[in-house]
Amino acid sequence: MAKHDPDVDAWFDRYDNPQRELVLAVREAILDADDRVNEVIKWQAPTFTYKGNIASFYPKTRTHASLMFHRGAALPDPDGLLEGEGDVSRIARFLDADDLVAKRNALQTLIRAWIAQQDGG
Repeated sequence: MAKHDPDVDAWFDRYDNPQRELVLAVREAILDADDRVNEVIKWQAPTFTYKGNIASFYPKTRTHASLMFHRGAALPDPDGLLEGEGDVSRIARFLDADDLVAKRNALQTLIRAWIAQQDGG
């Protein structure tokens, strides 16, 4: 069962964005990936953690949901979900609810890969 942080719930209560429902659905997909994933507010946005920062939302994006994986370049990405060329971070974009459904397994695979790396596996 997903663990919702009250501070993150309060942030979403104030979140005025046309993609609010999509961002909430991405949140649930991440929290449902593994019970050990937590959420906090960092950098004025919901951030998902497990033994470090996994990913944070770009809250100002108004045309899609955008999620920055802080060390995404180090994650295996067999489904090609992550975008970017940098040495460290990568971005996952979700255009709408159907796009999230199509990418949900790939997203959860990335979350589980992070956890495995943090646990030394």
